[in-house]
Amino acid sequence: MKLSPKQRAFADNFIKSGNKYQSAIEAGYSKNYARSHAEKLSENVGIKSYIAERMKRIESDKIAKAAEVLQYFTTVLRGEAKETIIVSTPDGADAVENEPSIKDRMAAGRELLKRYPGNDELLNAQLTKIITDIEKTKADVRKSKAEADIMEAKAKLLTDAGAQDRTVIVDDVPEDD
Repeated sequence: MKLSPKQRAFADNFIKSGNKYQSAIEAGYSKNYARSHAEKLSENVGIKSYIAERMKRIESDKIAKAAEVLQYFTTVLRGEAKETIIVSTPDGADAVENEPSIKDRMAAGRELLKRYPGNDELLNAQLTKIITDIEKTKADVRKSKAEADIMEAKAKLLTDAGAQDRTVIVDDVPEDD
């Protein structure tokens, strides 16, 4: 079935925007006609066929497949995805790699959960455990770094050239049981 230029323009605009009303207006139909006939235009067999054919041609490696989307959500959830941000410094600007925030990880987890109906409670528990483990690991790393910084500062005090002329009291660092 051959489409009129307006019908073809409607279909092309609809593929881009997904908005029937706006696509009809951009194709040259009046606002009144678009308001009352946009739905009918999208139901037209010729237009539907044209859209289906165009979508087949458009579909390619540039369009993410479902598995790719799920893999990306998983990398965000696990904190493997990184976001590069530019930070202003006194020397200019530096690029910094940031992990996804807890909010981003939770959103990715919810998106994954939507695709697995019926497993909500189990997956929600697993998601909570993963995020709790990540936060605990981050806290442990911060604690270890702080302890190492303290020990380094104490060692520096003891090895400074002027340390022989003064008394340095080093507190015992409590051992975790």
